[in-house]
Amino acid sequence: MHTKKFTLLLTFWLLCLAPLTWAQENSFDLKGVVKGAKGEPLLAANLQLVKDSSQVLVKVEVSGQDGSFLFSGIPAGKYKLMVLHYDYALYTSGAIQLQKNTDLGVISLAERAVALKEVKIEAQKPFVEQHFDKTVLNVENSISSAGSNVLEVLEKAPGVRVDQNDNISMRGRSGVMVMINGKRVPMSGTELATMLRGLNANEVAKIDLITNPSAKYDAAGNAGIIDIKLKKDERVGTNGSITSSFGQGQRFKSNQGLQLNHRTGKVNVFGSYNYVHRKDFSKLDIYREFFSLNEARNLQGINDQKNHFSHQINSHNGRVGFDWNVTPKTIVGLVANGVFLDINRATANTSQFFDRNRQYDKYTTTNAISGTNRNSQALNFNLKHTIDTTGKEISADVDYAAFQSGDIQDFTTRYFDTEKPMPDSLLYGDLDGKLTIKSVKVDYSQPLKPMGANLEAGLKSSLVDADNDLRFYDRTRGRNTLDTNRSNHFIYRENINAAYLNVNKKWSKASLQLGLRVENTIAKGEQVAEYAEVEGERSFDRNYTQLFPSAFLGYTLNKTHDLGLSVSRRIDRPTYNQLNPFVYFIDPSTKSAGNPFLLPQTTYAFEFTHTLKEKYVTKLSYSRTTDNIISVLSPEPRPVPDPNPNQIPVVIQQDRNLARFHYYGASFSVPVSVARWFTSTNNIEAYYGLYQGNLANTALRNGRPTFSINSTNSFQLPKNWSAELIGVYRSREIYAFLDIQPVRFLTLGVQKQFLDKKANVKLNVTDVFYSNKIRATTALTGYYEKFYQRRDTRVATLSFTYRFGGTQVVPARRRTGGAEDEKRRAG
Repeated sequence: MHTKKFTLLLTFWLLCLAPLTWAQENSFDLKGVVKGAKGEPLLAANLQLVKDSSQVLVKVEVSGQDGSFLFSGIPAGKYKLMVLHYDYALYTSGAIQLQKNTDLGVISLAERAVALKEVKIEAQKPFVEQHFDKTVLNVENSISSAGSNVLEVLEKAPGVRVDQNDNISMRGRSGVMVMINGKRVPMSGTELATMLRGLNANEVAKIDLITNPSAKYDAAGNAGIIDIKLKKDERVGTNGSITSSFGQGQRFKSNQGLQLNHRTGKVNVFGSYNYVHRKDFSKLDIYREFFSLNEARNLQGINDQKNHFSHQINSHNGRVGFDWNVTPKTIVGLVANGVFLDINRATANTSQFFDRNRQYDKYTTTNAISGTNRNSQALNFNLKHTIDTTGKEISADVDYAAFQSGDIQDFTTRYFDTEKPMPDSLLYGDLDGKLTIKSVKVDYSQPLKPMGANLEAGLKSSLVDADNDLRFYDRTRGRNTLDTNRSNHFIYRENINAAYLNVNKKWSKASLQLGLRVENTIAKGEQVAEYAEVEGERSFDRNYTQLFPSAFLGYTLNKTHDLGLSVSRRIDRPTYNQLNPFVYFIDPSTKSAGNPFLLPQTTYAFEFTHTLKEKYVTKLSYSRTTDNIISVLSPEPRPVPDPNPNQIPVVIQQDRNLARFHYYGASFSVPVSVARWFTSTNNIEAYYGLYQGNLANTALRNGRPTFSINSTNSFQLPKNWSAELIGVYRSREIYAFLDIQPVRFLTLGVQKQFLDKKANVKLNVTDVFYSNKIRATTALTGYYEKFYQRRDTRVATLSFTYRFGGTQVVPARRRTGGAEDEKRRAG
């Protein structure tokens, strides 16, 4: 079996290498010289070559000491060239029809007075921009994002929703892959949300929302990719920035950051440090009704809960690294970062119980105090080498990452009005986890001149080791006994080997990209037998290979209309904790559990895009997901015969596989320039999601049309003042068994720039009317629940930013690694 899979991978890779021997005759060079208005050569001008029709970036170069530049190995086609330099205006060429080696001669940039005008136009970028292949959140220039955390920023994005359990979905679909600077975030669910709440939005330049990635990306992420791009200082010399913000809702919040960069000659050294201190709360009211499975609507009992969660976050995030241009063709880099997250939580739960006649029976209180530590360290070595002037390039990444988690939990449950007096229940938890990720990837690209096309190919291998040890002790009546029903020791090991091939070609009006990725997954999970009372399967062993094709076809009808069609197959593997059969205690009537039998969910996705005047974007999409992973709340199965038939069941939350999920979606982007000082960008998302399957003794065929509106309004005011207003509305939505009521909220802010625009002060208020609250119901056979959740969302924040150092700009090299997919699933 292993031999056949190895042979398949080897054959696939040989097919990837075969085109490298083809002759190369249909790509060309584009060169020229950049000079200032007085004829002086300009060093370090940023030159960006884009496709004429779609404005998609093709390549970036930097002018040399004599102002010269060279784009080599560019396929035949129609392009535009943009030249940027801090001291001069933005230059944009006319259409360049590249059919032979071309010399553009001297390009002269206009004086700084015009450049200031360009900078002003750039500052008017809306918070949300719709592009042909993605949605972009321009966080860096957003007034309303100042002082926020990244999770709060994402909640303002069109089509993005964060539910009551902190799961992130995009355009109505779960399975979102979150990345930071091209590296996957090592968490999911609540762990991911906690990390994003600890990440200062002042560190972020922009966020890309990509719904249909190519085969070059890991196949994970059914709903698409959220790529968070941190700020990069691109100026020559020693420079940096400082940020400081203070916010007040019902609780206090502050974010502080420092970024430093030294760029000279062949070496660029960079570093940053950010500190986040936040106090937050969440209130959750839950009402539950339990019914007999045999007799519809035969009430068995009621549980009415009031929960108050409060937590304090202290997060330290440091990053340091360098890029070294060893030769004009070879660049090596090293990046190290560490995140140290400390969270103190307090939980107060009051539960009232009623009998089948809706008469009061008893109540309990549960108070919990927990201390949580999440620490991680990562090291990335990267190399990029240009093989020759024809455009052949090879790059490599070696990654090592280690994660440590530690939780100390104290639960005290008191019982009132019970038939027999019951002592206070004391439960103590000591939860420790370790995770290491090792990853290597190699990417290769070259033009295929006979075909007028470009080839990309790559290999990747990753190895993950996880060890989670959860120990709970019963300390009731002075005991300190290990609770083997709640304790768990789970060990997980996973190896993923992948290879991909991408070929793209551009004609005068059409473009085509075809890709294929193959991934082999070998996974083993074991529940250590030291807890002998744990029932069910203790281990699983999986080995499977899957293919993930992707394709994109673009066509320019005329100067007004552009069309695009993309198709892909993707997979979303369960996280390590989702597979771990541990049981988390929440309160006497609620717990959560992992599911070792959880299967990966796979999706076929199709998307059609129409762009009008390179401004108005319409997208129509369809996807079909099998073994769809959803979170289910249901009563825990009772023994037969039941020794306590009058006792209200315990509700268990668990991820399970649903047979199918069909998704039909449409989105519209309508930017409007009301006046030179007032622009409005409006995004409308509409979809219908149909869930089909049978879970928790319930046949499910559920769905409803849903839409959301995101309106971003920017105002340019006199004397370097500006303002921003963002309104969000989401209609009623169905998520499997969950029926979520409409949500609406408004955010506004003002900004003042000074010191030649090197400094700014921003004041914003999020959720002005305190309306961002979640109400929802769940209904299945034998169970009904409704809940009401509100958080500390109305916050006034004052933020200050100052940039210091040089003014000459050189584009920074993008630094990514190879352990992205595995890190996302670490949580």
